[in-house]
Amino acid sequence: MRDSLGVGLATGVYGVSFGAVGVAAGLSVAQTCLLSLLMFTGASQFALVGVLAAGGGPFAGALTALLLGTRNTLYGLRLASLLDWRGGRRALAAHVLIDESTAMSVTRGSTAAARVGFLTTGVSIFVMWNLATLAGAVAGTSLGDPRVYGLDAAVGGAFLALLWPRLRERRNQVVAVAAAAVALGIVPLSPAGVPVLAAAGVALLAGVLTRDAVDPTEIPEGP
Repeated sequence: MRDSLGVGLATGVYGVSFGAVGVAAGLSVAQTCLLSLLMFTGASQFALVGVLAAGGGPFAGALTALLLGTRNTLYGLRLASLLDWRGGRRALAAHVLIDESTAMSVTRGSTAAARVGFLTTGVSIFVMWNLATLAGAVAGTSLGDPRVYGLDAAVGGAFLALLWPRLRERRNQVVAVAAAAVALGIVPLSPAGVPVLAAAGVALLAGVLTRDAVDPTEIPEGP
């Protein structure tokens, strides 16, 4: 439990950066906080506000977030039998099904220990993430126009920081470079938001083509 709480506190602090970049992308404090409450998956949230900050529409942002969130479905398939919850408990658990809560449950030796690891990690991150989002959003609003301080450019930087721990493997590095090249190549030819979708499509295609070589339920290292 101590390890799970530590992960929750450390990871939840990233919510401050999301709150700040959310308002920098044009969202209100309430909208930014609702994203953390209802979506609650960091990579997808940063992707959505990144598309909005680039001038893309809500549909393009939501689709990009959905593509990035598909890995949580694979986690659910892995944990369904391990946690062995049914009905309402399973539905509630699905809301805190993220990288960290999954990692802290699959390493346990029993169902009871897996449940404790999953819930302690997931709930602590959820609480910290949302409190930190509120703090970051309020702080970002009090600064005034985010472009004066360069906070609009921080959206991409924050997303890269979230992605960076997953680029340790050679395969992931190749996919990232290919996705970035495709996105940059079509920037002059497409509306805002489309390059991000194209990059996500490249990553999705790479995942499909290499699914036999990689365990789809493997939990990535890093926050």
